[in-house]
Amino acid sequence: MKFRSVLLVIVITSLGMCLSGCLRWAVRAENKLPEETALHKTYNYEGKVIIVGAGASGLAVAKVLEQNNIDYLILEATNRYGGRLKKDTTLAGFPIDIGAEWLHSAPITLNKLKGKLGDKIDEELIPYHLDNSASWDGKEYKTDPRWQNNFMYSFLPESKFKETTWYDFVDENIAKTVKHNIEFNSPVNGIDYSGNNVIVKTINGKTYEADRVVVTVSVGVLQSNMILFIPEMKEEKKQAINSIIFHPGFKVAMKFSEKFYPDVITCKVDDGEKGFYDMAFKKDAQTNVLGFLCTGNETQKYYNLKPEQEIISSLLEELDKMFDGKASKSYSGKYILENWGQYEFTQGTWTQAFQESKSHLKVLNLSLDSKVYFAGEIYDKYQQMGVPGAILSGYYTANKLLTDE
Repeated sequence: MKFRSVLLVIVITSLGMCLSGCLRWAVRAENKLPEETALHKTYNYEGKVIIVGAGASGLAVAKVLEQNNIDYLILEATNRYGGRLKKDTTLAGFPIDIGAEWLHSAPITLNKLKGKLGDKIDEELIPYHLDNSASWDGKEYKTDPRWQNNFMYSFLPESKFKETTWYDFVDENIAKTVKHNIEFNSPVNGIDYSGNNVIVKTINGKTYEADRVVVTVSVGVLQSNMILFIPEMKEEKKQAINSIIFHPGFKVAMKFSEKFYPDVITCKVDDGEKGFYDMAFKKDAQTNVLGFLCTGNETQKYYNLKPEQEIISSLLEELDKMFDGKASKSYSGKYILENWGQYEFTQGTWTQAFQESKSHLKVLNLSLDSKVYFAGEIYDKYQQMGVPGAILSGYYTANKLLTDE
């Protein structure tokens, strides 16, 4: 999401010219992609593995195990798989990513994620090169110069799926072969690795036993101490977990009868991100859907609004100030709100491993006595961001678990 000041980008770019390699993340980190992943290897492992969480990384670990006929079980806290990946087909004439939405990595990364060789991808993507954008500080609305959008795209050429979603990609290429081994509505609250085997306990009182466990829950869940580890994790590990920035936040999709807004409106905030954006951008769609994304301290202002409809009313009021009442006049009354920050099994939005301390990331990737392993976007060593980082982390962790490397 490009809710950033171009001035900041220029400053970062200038620093990058001085500090070699500091900008090698997301699409710029194509050279950091692995030549092959665990999908291209064969493993012989006789033990049983339990995976905690059926998000992108947990499903990726499972795919490697399934491919090698290894005994495994996924314990998922909710009644669905995908984690922060979710889609909706009811609001618009195209599927909407209610969860992760952008591909920040180079398109070839999609082949890496599904184990396909070659450079030609199967998916149709939309280059996220904005035609028009604006900024809003709460009082003044300004149209951005075209050169700014051109610069942003040249700096970080992101893309989006044209006819599908991130959820579809993971569902078709990863989840399809492993979803039969998911036990839903099974929130884990205890992991005891003090003995020869690992004992996993769930909130509903069930107990499971495995040789090794992979924890793929969000950093927010780990920071909340929802899971009791026995023995307790070392202080260094706990400090590394608690040091990670994991902003609260939510996402809204609102349907309108006309498109009165530009491709993106960046809103001024002290931390995190806030902005409106055209969800139908270059999708050849007939439906007008405006997205709103807010993370960081600004979210509390909206969280204080009850009931949920008050959040929508507040957003419409803000849009009306920008566009002389056009928002309220063309609002259909239909919306979707996904609140990651206040959801018990998420407790935040996303992480960006490339921004974190390398020493902390090294500690985060350490296993607990070679029995309990961790995977997810924050553990990504390939600096890909988002879904690709989570999936590649899953493959990387699967390889570690099965080879003791």
